[in-house]
Amino acid sequence: MNVPSNLYYTKDHEWLKVQGDTAWAGVTDFAQGELGDIVFIEIETLGETLKKEEVFGTIEAVKTVSDMFMPVSGEILEVNPAITDTPDVVNKDPYGAGWMIKIKMTDPAEVSGLLDAEKYKALL
Repeated sequence: MNVPSNLYYTKDHEWLKVQGDTAWAGVTDFAQGELGDIVFIEIETLGETLKKEEVFGTIEAVKTVSDMFMPVSGEILEVNPAITDTPDVVNKDPYGAGWMIKIKMTDPAEVSGLLDAEKYKALL
């Protein structure tokens, strides 16, 4: 299972890549593996400011639908257009082409409450 060391993780299996006060988020390799073939992703929160752990969208696989939670508080600046057209990109490349949202963090200090790669591996 792929757990890149340059990312932060949540107990709900989202990842976060931070650059300054901007961050990209998606679901982990573990999450996409557990979900199976992803067929639809719905994110209707573009432009909204959400608090940490609020639901920003849903991800639908053949057998289940799951909520996706904000890893940190912030405004959703962008939704990855690739996941709308080809949602299975999340199965193929969850940490790259399968990213979900770009966030302008309102409180970058919240990152310190996330898991690093070693703690996330221990959670699994």
